[in-house]
Amino acid sequence: MKRLEPNFLLAVSTLIALTLLIATGALFGAPGGAIKYPVIAVICVVAFVIGNGIMARRMGRVTPPMINLDTPATAAWAGGFPVVVMLFAAIPMIWSGHDYGLLVIIASVMAGVTIESALKVRRA
Repeated sequence: MKRLEPNFLLAVSTLIALTLLIATGALFGAPGGAIKYPVIAVICVVAFVIGNGIMARRMGRVTPPMINLDTPATAAWAGGFPVVVMLFAAIPMIWSGHDYGLLVIIASVMAGVTIESALKVRRA
């Protein structure tokens, strides 16, 4: 069995946490979130991955993946991304009835960062 890449697992875990945020926001948030939050999440993730890639090439910027096997501490720091998104997912259960679009946008950008990191490793 091939070894799974840590950046890919980070992206998957962040996307699962984003899905949890969308579900709790739609369930406990203001009416209309069941349609609005998934659309916002998809648009933000795709726009970030494409837009950041274009800007990085245009500026000549080369960034390493989030988790580097030579530096084990990067895995611990990168593991904070899904944890923060899961904490965001708990907020609608505590303060229900509000619009959580901003939380979905922030979590979507965080998921976009992890997806872009996984794509960098795959391209290399």
